[in-house]
Amino acid sequence: MKFKSFLARPFAQFVHKGIQRSKATAVSDQHSILEMLLLQGRKTRYGKSLHLDQVNDYEGFKSAVPIMDYEGFRPWIERVKAGESDVLWRGRPIYFAKTSGTTSGVKYIPITKDSIPNHIQTARNALLCYMAETGNTAFADGKMIFLSGSPELERVGGIPTGRLSGIVNHHIPAYLRTNQLPSYGTNCIEDWEQKLEKIVEETWNKPMTLISGIPPWMQMYFDALTQRTGKKVGELFPHFQVMVQGGVNFEPYRSRLMESIGRPVDTIELFPASEGFFAFQDTLTEPGLLLNTRSGIFFEFVPLAEIGKADARRLSLAEVRLGEQYALIINSNAGLWGYNIGDTVRFVSLDPYRLVVTGRIKHFISAFGEHVIGEEVESAMRLTADAFNVSITEFSVAPMVSQGQGQSHHEWWVEFQQPPQDLAAFATYLDERLREKNVYYDDLISGHILSPLRIQPVQPGGFIEYMRSVGKLGGQNKVPRLSNDRTLAEGLTPWKMNANG
Repeated sequence: MKFKSFLARPFAQFVHKGIQRSKATAVSDQHSILEMLLLQGRKTRYGKSLHLDQVNDYEGFKSAVPIMDYEGFRPWIERVKAGESDVLWRGRPIYFAKTSGTTSGVKYIPITKDSIPNHIQTARNALLCYMAETGNTAFADGKMIFLSGSPELERVGGIPTGRLSGIVNHHIPAYLRTNQLPSYGTNCIEDWEQKLEKIVEETWNKPMTLISGIPPWMQMYFDALTQRTGKKVGELFPHFQVMVQGGVNFEPYRSRLMESIGRPVDTIELFPASEGFFAFQDTLTEPGLLLNTRSGIFFEFVPLAEIGKADARRLSLAEVRLGEQYALIINSNAGLWGYNIGDTVRFVSLDPYRLVVTGRIKHFISAFGEHVIGEEVESAMRLTADAFNVSITEFSVAPMVSQGQGQSHHEWWVEFQQPPQDLAAFATYLDERLREKNVYYDDLISGHILSPLRIQPVQPGGFIEYMRSVGKLGGQNKVPRLSNDRTLAEGLTPWKMNANG
């Protein structure tokens, strides 16, 4: 056993035991975090505007603090950028995480001295839980790659600003720096394709043990490795043991990624965002991600059907139920208050509190009243792909509104690695699975308001070409799984192929 893996074992056991104990105190920990947030928030300009000094409990908090998305916070962020202190949190942020929103343009999410440990320690804790549970610490001695944004930071309002993954890169512990790939210079390349080429060049002959990133971009990396060497990733990297992923639901990508590797590897799923690190996979034996209940974030949950309504219920962790869809609201020591992050979640366990990410609030189809969400289409596609033994590279769904009763339908733009022999049978089976998942969609099909879904095959590489065409290739950018309009579908049109191949 080498030095790093030897030292990792007792530390992993120590941290893991602490996390196990925290599962029993999740609700009380959340109460303590709310008290801490109120104590600090009363001193801020935002807190004073809401009279937080008069708030003493959660009921009062809900009455005082409105739910807002980034647009609601923009005027306060502008004050921070202008140089004011104590605006949303004490002092000034130590970073802005720069992210692109679909409706808000560029967003600047504050990261404070108090909130940065949430981003750093949660990923570490996920790996330590894995070590403690499996006893596998050997990967700590090998090379690890983190497919991330550039660590080069600009300054906005005097505050270092960049992609979250690039910011986190500056906080990788010194003892892991010698294990980290790619090089700093390569990480700083902005153009994704040039960067990918350099990453392959620097890593293809190294003893890789851990690979981390967003699944579609890991797939591009794997494809580029195989194209260069003619080998599957698992053969090229015989000591590759752990794959860490987050940012999107892993399941639609699992089959092809594992096929590219050519052998089983352990996987660890994370739920990070620029606004905070919300949950992580703490075990390989149970479904869902453990909610990060003692890391500076007080969580609220709004039933999905009520989001946006003036009388929407705001539930604390103690009030959530299994199986319901919730919009995730956060209050944090980064200075985010009643912040609607745009993600939807569903609890799969209440002891401990584990959840799955089910989609984005703005990514759904309800052009006909069906309100189909990401979790439903991803589950239907996974079941269908498994039944027909095909691999899906990427897909997205859009409504097609046609004249005449029963002519409108859902159009699935699908890039197959290898198309099914009977595309019509595939579409029928897929439609049946979606009808099982969504009763409103089933009613619309049964009532002949909608016709069954139709599949529009996309040329190999079409989604990548589309993302390149809109300037969102690589980094943290993701293909929307669902759209309530045809903007994405029309953007993909140059890469559609005949349904017969």
